[in-house]
Parts: sequence; structure tokens; C-alpha cells
Amino acid sequence: MKKACLIAMMFLFYSLPCWGLDYHLEILQVGNLESFDVAVAAMKAELAQNGLVEGRNLKINRTVIEASVDAGAWEKAKIYLKISSHASRIAKAKPDLVVTIGTPATKYSKDKIIAAGIPLVFTGVAIPELVGCRSKTQSGTGFTGTTIYLEPSGVLQTLKLALPRLKTLGIIYSDDENAVAYVDEMKRTCAKLGIAVHAKQVNRSDKITPVANDLLAKGVDAFYMPLDAYYTLRDYEPIRELRALAYQKKIPVIGSVIGGPAHSRGAILYIASDFKTVGGLTGKQVVKILKDGIKPEAIAIARQEKLDVFIDRGELKAQGLSLTPQILAMAKPLP
Repeated sequence: MKKACLIAMMFLFYSLPCWGLDYHLEILQVGNLESFDVAVAAMKAELAQNGLVEGRNLKINRTVIEASVDAGAWEKAKIYLKISSHASRIAKAKPDLVVTIGTPATKYSKDKIIAAGIPLVFTGVAIPELVGCRSKTQSGTGFTGTTIYLEPSGVLQTLKLALPRLKTLGIIYSDDENAVAYVDEMKRTCAKLGIAVHAKQVNRSDKITPVANDLLAKGVDAFYMPLDAYYTLRDYEPIRELRALAYQKKIPVIGSVIGGPAHSRGAILYIASDFKTVGGLTGKQVVKILKDGIKPEAIAIARQEKLDVFIDRGELKAQGLSLTPQILAMAKPLP
């Protein structure tokens, strides 16, 4: 009888996930963004589903470095120093795993953390190569992650479905390194698809209206807003100005990220990553490393495979524009 009870207790002990195990997870991010909060919440939910529960067997310490998107060179240098300092602190703390959110947090902390023998998982990175990955699917020794990269061909095919008469696309972007790299890819893909592109790089202090009017004079049929910190400047001033111009000229604006207050979103259609999905994918990678013992470099960089398409029906109606029945049927309402 005693032996049977002992066996039953041992079975119960080993069947409970992570019983007796405590994990320490550090999160490092730059910028206090709502989209990052969504990703973290989804990641935690995924971890909990796999037996890693914050406050029970999982300690999470999250560090948010405040940053202004229009910071000058000196302010940027101070941010990079803060990232490096926190990376040193985290490396000394020896957590079981580090999650970095966004390109700067990943790019300027990765080497110190990996050198300390701590696995790293990044998330919210638009162009994986910019943080030292071999490609958009392969990372490198000691780290892996989840990207919000959107394949330009998929974006443009969706645009053509929505706007069959699209011949010329206008893109305004800044020196944001993600935007620069992505616009270059968009140009190459547009050339293959027979779509002309008029792209103009601006300084972050520049107003968008004069530049947009110059592109309109060249005959653009629509504007595409890439993932670029420029559009969030001065309380979303560039978006508000582009929205006003869209009303005046009756020209569609397509966005690549959902953000900002509802009245400032500006676009009629969004082809964007869902940060809830992105966070869930990140959680799956963390589980593979912590519970399954898989090395980070053996895990492919994750990406949301199916593009999310959102439509702002209020903007569409207010601007007097129309989209094809096919895109109206497949698009989700803007949250």
C-alpha cells in the first residue's frame, strides 16, 4: 500500500509542468509602445499555456528604456549607452533567457548577452539582418527571434487586389534604418511587378505635405506608409497631414502598421503584422529553449505567415473612395 502511494506521489510530482523549477526571464525594450505591450501579454499567455506561469515558477523583469523617435544624435548616443549598460547588468544577473523587443534593444545588447552564455530571443524586429541575422529565417549562434517583416510581394499583390488600377506608388520615408532597407526592397519588387515608384527620403524635421504634393505632381495613384518612426513624430503630425491631403485629393493611403489615436491613423487600408500573433510566436520560441532544451540557433526565425489586412470603413466612406469587393470581403475591421 505504501509503495503504491509512493508511486502515485512520484507520478503526480513529475506530471506537473515545471514543478520545483524556477525560471528567470529578462525583457529589454526601447520605447513605451502599445504594440509592445500587446506582444508581451501574448507571449506571457503562451508561456502560461506551457506551464511557465509568472509569479509561480517564472520571474519576469521588464526594462523599458524611454526614447523619443525624433531624438538627435546626442540623445541617440545616450540611449545606446543605456542599452549597453542594461545589457551588462542583465549579463551579470545570469537569467535563463533574455527577450529583446525592437531593433535598437536587440542590436545594441545582443553581443554582451550572448557572450555571457545567455540565450536571447528577439521580437518586433522588422529587418532581421539589421540585428546581425544571417537571413530573414536564420539568426546566428546564441539567439533567434520573431520578425514583423512583411514580404513586399505579398503587400503589393494585396494592394493590386484592392486597387486594380494602381500604376504608380508614392512612398515617403526617413533615415530610419528599417524604413530605408524596406523601401529598397519595395522598389525592386515593384519593378518586377510593373509598378512605378516615386520614393522620397525626408529629414525627420521635414513637413510631409510639400513632399507629398511633389509626388502627386509626378502622378502617384496611392501613398504607402512604411514602418518608419517618422510617422509618429510630433503627436503623429505627418499622418494627420497626409490624411488631410488624402481627403483633399481623394487619393488612397495604405499603412503598414496600426498605431496612434483613431483620428490620426490616416489610411483606408492597413497591411500589417498582428502583434498578438507575433507575441505568441515569441512565446513558443522561449518554450522550446527553456523546456525543450533546444539551442536558439537551431530555431528558425518566426514570422506571421498570413498577412493581416484591416480596413477603415469610416475613412473609406468619408473620403469618398472605393475598394474592390474581393478586398472588402477579406479585410478585417480596424480595431
